[in-house]
Amino acid sequence: MSKSIKSFAALAVLALVAACGGNDAGEVEEFVVVDPVPVTTEPEFTGKYK
Repeated sequence: MSKSIKSFAALAVLALVAACGGNDAGEVEEFVVVDPVPVTTEPEFTGKYK
């Protein structure tokens, strides 16, 4: 094979890899933070000391 055919094949493979490669640089991942529900409830103030 001549050098020009090899060069063209290499360039075609490079273009294929560049086109199929996932470029996620423009996408931003969003994270949602949810406050957990307390396991126990706080005692209610009754106005008296026990």
